[in-house]
Amino acid sequence: MQKTIFITGASSGLGKSTAKLFQSKGWRVIATMRNPNKETELNQLKDVVVLPLDVTDEKQIIATINEVTSKYEIDVVMNNAGYGLIGVLESLDDEMIQRQISTNLLSVIRISKGFVSHFRERGTGTFVNITSTFGLIGFPTCSIYSATKFAIDGFSESMAYELAQFGIQVKVIAPGGMQTDFASRSMEVGQHEAYEKLSAEVSKGYSAEKVAQYTKVEDVAEIVYNATTDNTSQFRYIAGNDAIGLYNERTTIGAEKQVQNIKSMFAFN
Repeated sequence: MQKTIFITGASSGLGKSTAKLFQSKGWRVIATMRNPNKETELNQLKDVVVLPLDVTDEKQIIATINEVTSKYEIDVVMNNAGYGLIGVLESLDDEMIQRQISTNLLSVIRISKGFVSHFRERGTGTFVNITSTFGLIGFPTCSIYSATKFAIDGFSESMAYELAQFGIQVKVIAPGGMQTDFASRSMEVGQHEAYEKLSAEVSKGYSAEKVAQYTKVEDVAEIVYNATTDNTSQFRYIAGNDAIGLYNERTTIGAEKQVQNIKSMFAFN
């Protein structure tokens, strides 16, 4: 029987790559995005249904979930939509902060809540929530972004406990850097003159040379596919060599020592 995955943020990057991979494996894909009228690739593929969805619109979330669950049995929900808000806290206004939280965190909570009863009544289903290395480890200029990703990690772990009794899995994919246009397409940046030296140092990680060394988005999509089909109860998947290195460092030397190491990198004494 054909399986179905529901994906948010499928217009580009990891969302689109994952949609294409699952389609190639014979799955039906519900690919959602804010502006489906601009999509020229996924809507040409067999068994891909492209739907409009602004993940900050609670009413549209509810209507979309009701629509798809009335037509299909959903096996996997991939909460992928999001963007990066980069900048020291003093550089971010309240509107920027609220927009980040609404897009990256509240959408995951609302979409998950919307699908829980569907999964519970079927006695099966998997949530795959995309977090980040910076959902496990803090980093300068990423305070609000990290706040949303740390929150998704904790939300997902708590939900995994709640839903296990109903045969529902919750899994987290925590990628490091990926070879996408995320830095130019899905990033909002705040600037503050008091932190120019810090911002300049951090921005080196977003250079074209650095991005070229990151993990290919197709490889992360493979990790998503494996996580949904490996028939294990594994909760967290670290994706990419840089992410694995940082995570292993934290588990080896401990969080406190790693915090001190990162502080020393940006002490500028």
